[in-house]
Amino acid sequence: MAYTVLARKYRSQTFEDVIGQEPIAQTLINSIKTDRVAHAYLFTGTRGVGKTTMARVLAKALNCLAVDKPTPEPCCKCVSCITVNAGEDIDVIEIDGATNNGVEQVRELRQNAIYRPARARFKIYIIDEVHMLSTGAFNALLKILEEPPSHVKFIFATTEPNKVIATIQSRCQIFDFRNIGPAVIAEHLKSILKQEKIKYEDDLIMSLAKMANGSMRDGLSLLDRLLSTGIEPLSIKLLEEFLGQPNSEKLWTLIEKISESDAAGTLAAIEDLINVGISEVLIADSLIDYMRDLMVIKSTGIKTELVVMTEQQRQRASELAEKFDIAALVYNISTLEKLRWSIKNSDTSRALLEASLLRFALSEHFINVESLLSQIKSGTVSTANSPAIKKKIPIPVDNTESTAPSPEQSTTKHKSSPANYGSLDLQTIQSNWSNILQEMSKSLGPGTSGLLSSAKPSRFKDSTLTLEFAASSKMHKTMCESNGRASQIQSFLSEHLSMEVDLKFEIVPEEQTTEDRPAEQTKGISQKRNEIMNDPAVKTVLLGLDATITNIEEDQ
Repeated sequence: MAYTVLARKYRSQTFEDVIGQEPIAQTLINSIKTDRVAHAYLFTGTRGVGKTTMARVLAKALNCLAVDKPTPEPCCKCVSCITVNAGEDIDVIEIDGATNNGVEQVRELRQNAIYRPARARFKIYIIDEVHMLSTGAFNALLKILEEPPSHVKFIFATTEPNKVIATIQSRCQIFDFRNIGPAVIAEHLKSILKQEKIKYEDDLIMSLAKMANGSMRDGLSLLDRLLSTGIEPLSIKLLEEFLGQPNSEKLWTLIEKISESDAAGTLAAIEDLINVGISEVLIADSLIDYMRDLMVIKSTGIKTELVVMTEQQRQRASELAEKFDIAALVYNISTLEKLRWSIKNSDTSRALLEASLLRFALSEHFINVESLLSQIKSGTVSTANSPAIKKKIPIPVDNTESTAPSPEQSTTKHKSSPANYGSLDLQTIQSNWSNILQEMSKSLGPGTSGLLSSAKPSRFKDSTLTLEFAASSKMHKTMCESNGRASQIQSFLSEHLSMEVDLKFEIVPEEQTTEDRPAEQTKGISQKRNEIMNDPAVKTVLLGLDATITNIEEDQ
């Protein structure tokens, strides 16, 4: 006897058997009970979610010969029900829209539709992939759909409803079939394996359910492929050996190495996956799924129902989630999504993957602005991804104005020693400006020297040093002038240069700082930079961490 694949063997036979589409099934049951069955239906949804199965169940319910009227509970034993299941009923005509998409085929359908059914109540046309019909064929359907004979019902199924013309859709009752959740697919797979008396591991079922991507038929097809190996019990190792899927333990190891900032371990984990034949794109796709699970667990807790995992997997994921900040996971996922499209079309896909994952591992730990502001206000800043490293940071009383270090801070800074530059003039200051800033960083902190890195000595006359800022660095100039920072800079320079120095800050006119950029482009960049620099959250972070912005990247 020929083998029947699981997707056909365990196909739903009644409305009660339908899995994952209960609301639609209940609606159709109620329409039959109240005698409100429409003459045309349009079932939409991705592949393998039950559109054609539901169409057959509805056809059996309307034509079941065990009762004298349509019933929501077809017997599945009468001649009509059996032949509908086999796709051989003379009154339930199943048509493939992809191969019967011409005007002539639809005209033939219209001519045959006027004749009454041979033995059932209704002549039912089930047209699969109806979006493949030509425009002429659609137009040929319009009249019979608008005024069909009382004994004719139409059930259309499509994966692309946007390609079905509006005049057809307006004549149908439309039901959108949703993707089936991994938890529902997993339970159904377990039920089938128990009926088939096949031994299995829970880890395997969870992975298969995720691989199905919401399609029950895809899940059953994958299970069929594993059963054809003849190996029992079904284990997670079979996914790597026979379906080409990455081993989950190896993926967890890769994520763990990233969380530990272990560059060598990250590269070794990538090598381990690639050596067993896993493509770079598949590694990126899998990392997106796994990091999504970490993000959800980090946000909602280990008991969340938003992830499909065994208890052991939940525990492992929970431990890894603690090593990441939510902002880091969000960044990683978005970066991997962009990366997967790049490596698909690259001749150096492995290098791109390794470079991106090393960036995750070696980059500064990410932390969202809200958490950072909260920590700054409480006086502590913790590193998000590493062991609890906490640094006490004195916070100014006025977060938006105060920028100068406190007297206590100043006394703990490195004291500058006078420099011997010989004859002091503008050229000498300009040529030694980087050295001066390095000494200033030791004495006043990197925040102050960082602000002055945007300035250039432009004039030195009568002991007055003029520092010029570009128009895009107006915020830097303002911070240098506010709340005593200017006097501290002046005191440092006087001590370092061994002479009394007065300071003057100026903004260079925009036209003097632009080179070949169009005026409108330069103005736009400058405006965006100023908006970022003047953002209250950015200012608070800069002041609280005694930090400076070194670069601003535009998100593409």
